[in-house]
Amino acid sequence: MRLAAACPGLGWRRRVPPPGPIGLLRRTFIAIAGLATGTRDIEGIGPVLKPDRVAPPPHLKPPGEAVAGSAQSRAPASDRRGVPGRLWTATWQLGALVALVVLYLGAASLLALVAVRVGFDLWKGIDPFLPPEQRPFIGAVELAHRAFAIDALRQVFLAALVLGGAWWQDRTGWRRRLALDRERLNGMRPVALLALLLVWPVLHIAWVTGTAELFGASFGQHVRLSPFMSQAAVAAWLAYLAILAPVAEELLLRGEAFARAQAAVGPLAAILVTALIFAAAHVSSWGLARPVSLLPLALALGWLRWRTGRLWPGIALHGWSNLALVTYLLWPA
Repeated sequence: MRLAAACPGLGWRRRVPPPGPIGLLRRTFIAIAGLATGTRDIEGIGPVLKPDRVAPPPHLKPPGEAVAGSAQSRAPASDRRGVPGRLWTATWQLGALVALVVLYLGAASLLALVAVRVGFDLWKGIDPFLPPEQRPFIGAVELAHRAFAIDALRQVFLAALVLGGAWWQDRTGWRRRLALDRERLNGMRPVALLALLLVWPVLHIAWVTGTAELFGASFGQHVRLSPFMSQAAVAAWLAYLAILAPVAEELLLRGEAFARAQAAVGPLAAILVTALIFAAAHVSSWGLARPVSLLPLALALGWLRWRTGRLWPGIALHGWSNLALVTYLLWPA
């Protein structure tokens, strides 16, 4: 007992033999070994008691080597890979993100095409599995209706796929992942958001029409509705432009894609990446004219998603911009 008082910090294990000649010798040897190695705990005397379970003393560790469980060993793997490793990881994640967006769009388009083909054929009494050379001619009006139905159903399937995928990956936090929750504070005042919604359509119209004129494209001028469209079809088309398409596209790009890009490269790069994907998805027969005309809107939507932390302001701005542009283009000269 006097030995324990002289050497504070020495803990005695229950397996130490009772006092006796052998026990006294063992305790003396442990105390001497502890003083020699500089440790005050017998559990740290690796060569004496447990060489296979205890790390070497601090002064015997090789320089730069971390002990398991220490703060150095718990450093993120990305910090130890260096800049090339982090760049490779970010590039791989962004490539996977682009592939995911293409997969979502392709699956939604295929489902819409099959649904419209089978549904309209069965409604008209046509066998949907007939060869093309045996199919009856359905007329221009029917083709226009089918094309619009494919566009509308594509957005419906796209929104369903994104929501279902987010729920399947995280059944408790899928709303937070898609920025549909209200857990975080809105980083933008309502007055500023309202001012943006009022001013942005004017800027959007000026940019789109100017871009169309610069590229010689016709989507910014001389736009007319099809004479085969009824009033109900026009109302459905406007609802598609102002509600259905903005909801589906924002769920995919500023919801799922933005969350993945932000985790990979940060918020500012995520705004740029999602804007480029949005613009590339609108490539058409006019070449780069359409993507360039939509790039400022895409950047504004990404910034709004980051600034507010919510998806609904972006959906509102997207739908309001579409409706204002179409109204301007269709307004009588």
